[in-house]
Formats: sequence, structure tokens, C-alpha cells
Amino acid sequence: MHRGTLYILSAPSGAGKTSLLKALRKQNSALHVSTSHTTRTMRPGEQDGVHYHFVTQDVFLRRVGEGAFLEHAEVFGNYYGTSESEVRAQLEAGHDTVLEIDWQGAQQVRKRFPEAVSIFILPPSPEALRERLNARGQDSEEIIKRRMSQAVEDMAHYAEFDYLIINEHFNTALAELAAIVMAHRQRLAYQVAYNADRIQSLLQSI
Repeated sequence: MHRGTLYILSAPSGAGKTSLLKALRKQNSALHVSTSHTTRTMRPGEQDGVHYHFVTQDVFLRRVGEGAFLEHAEVFGNYYGTSESEVRAQLEAGHDTVLEIDWQGAQQVRKRFPEAVSIFILPPSPEALRERLNARGQDSEEIIKRRMSQAVEDMAHYAEFDYLIINEHFNTALAELAAIVMAHRQRLAYQVAYNADRIQSLLQSI
């Protein structure tokens, strides 16, 4: 079986990567998303094991010590990490898999998976980013200021990625994201692996 492709999707908080990924999965149900572990509090509407694996800080740090995470980072006082065994199992099963992580995590993953396809999402302007953060209604003004400040550092790493999408108009950005996945699936190695029988029958019929 052909090994799945690993995609890395990163962006500053509020740029829209989660909404874009959710919409992309509605279009492409074969695309898997790795469920991260986190120590942050569960938000209204979230489910354990669906949106995140919610764990205590003690459990998280123990797993860090065991080397269980492909990447991990502390963001605004909370820890986030990606299970290496889960990701490898999905890829070996032939599933294209997306990691929704920050640039620090992306750096860690690329060391282990240099063939990963990385995509960075930018907002169209600082004003648009602030407006989106306010519209979420999840954070205080103090937290939003911290997120805006952190966004500057996050966005400075855009050049480390393979692809760049500016999310000014959601549907356009979604189409661009889908095009990246589609183009990658048309590569020769991918098509030969998934259509070997069809290609062989065509060659035998000539």
C-alpha cells in the first residue's frame, strides 16, 4: 500500500486555518487530521478525543519524557503535542494526514519527516486579524493583545514553508488549499500506487 502524505498546516491564531481545514475535510473526507493532545481547558462544544485529547499537565509531561510526541510546544501557558505513533499509523495505512500545528511544531516535524508538505496561512492585514480574534468571543482584550503580539513572531516564519496562502476571502483560500492537496495527489508516484491495476490493464490492452 502506498504510504500517505503528511501535510503541515500552520498560521497565527485567528488567521482561519481551523475553519479552512474543517471546510476542506467536508470536501475531502479521505483526508485525516491528527488529533493533538493538550492541557488547556475544554471549550463549549468541544469533545475529548475529537477536537483534542484533553489531558492533565502531569500526564502530558510524562508522555514528553517517554518520547511519545512527534512535536510539542507551550502556547499561552498550555501544552500541545502530536502523538508520533498515531501519525505513523495513519500514514502507514495509506491515509493522507494533516497536522494543524504552529511553526515551532512544524520545525520539529520536518526533522523527522523532511518529505512533509507544509502550508502557512496568513491573514490579509493586522486589522483583519484583530477583527477575527474579537469575533470569536473567546478571549479577553488582554489575551487578544498577547495573541496579536505573538502573531508577529509567528508570521515571521512563513518563509520556512512550502506553500503560502493569504486568507482574505475564505472561499478563495479554501480553493487554493484544496488545489495544493489535489496537485500533490496527481504526482506520478501517488497515481501509480493508487491506480496500478488500471494502468497495467491499459498497457496490456495496447
